[in-house]
Amino acid sequence: MSFKHFDALKKRVQGKRVKSIAVAAAEDAHALASLKDLLVQIKVRYFLVGNREQIKQICQDIAFDVEERWIVDAVDEVASAAKAVALVAEGKADILMKGKLHTAILLKAVLHKETGIQTGGLISHLAVLECPSYHKLMFLTDAAINPTPDLDKKRAMLENTVSFMHQLGYERPNVAALAAVETVSDRMPETLDAAELAKQNWDGEITGCYVEGPISFDLAVSRQAAAIKGFSSELVGEVDLFLMPNISSGNAMSKALLYLGGAKMAGCVLGAKVPIVLTSRGATAEEKFLSLLLAMAV
Repeated sequence: MSFKHFDALKKRVQGKRVKSIAVAAAEDAHALASLKDLLVQIKVRYFLVGNREQIKQICQDIAFDVEERWIVDAVDEVASAAKAVALVAEGKADILMKGKLHTAILLKAVLHKETGIQTGGLISHLAVLECPSYHKLMFLTDAAINPTPDLDKKRAMLENTVSFMHQLGYERPNVAALAAVETVSDRMPETLDAAELAKQNWDGEITGCYVEGPISFDLAVSRQAAAIKGFSSELVGEVDLFLMPNISSGNAMSKALLYLGGAKMAGCVLGAKVPIVLTSRGATAEEKFLSLLLAMAV
């Protein structure tokens, strides 16, 4: 199966067990607005960690009726991150959400050797986009955390995301290991990595998905372009997951689709004990709402 729109995620979340969300540095109007919108449609529990008075004021400004007992006071960003992560570690929260704080501060708390919630594997970012010009949701990794992943990290990113997609209901997602060209060249190391990942998939070392690579973006999404170039693959025009060669290409592609392609986007971090809703501090309330939906759907 595959999801065509974010509305399908809403239907999947409805009726699932009640989950609890811990928001780190919750004095963020967009994060609180997204949580308020979520509560209109789905029953959830939450902990708002941060400056108590600022959180109460923002909630008042947006007409969000919050019980004060669910506000966890914290003196600064570092304390907010630590307390929110502790709620997850103690089993009180199923989802961690970034509020008004720097990503590095939150991830430092997540990765802390003694009090963090890492599982020992790679932490990676997943972006999911609903683009008007594509017939289903586009999954993309990594656009926010791993700058220049080597082969091992790309495999870990791939496995993190495929595992997540399996939980969403995807049986065998199609994966495009992207490069600028579809031919292997020593001058373009990303093509070597893509070819090796495809080989490992063919040999049964990477399972639960179908990997094609190296493949350029036009061939991945357009049957016409593939036909013109004489490129044959069952994946053409049916890609679910785009594995990016580096963070710069992932970040540029996701933002190009978002700002110029009319796309909607959700984002979360995988590889920790729970999904982490992590968006840009400038993200809209809608993007944060969709990111919460994504995290809740697994």
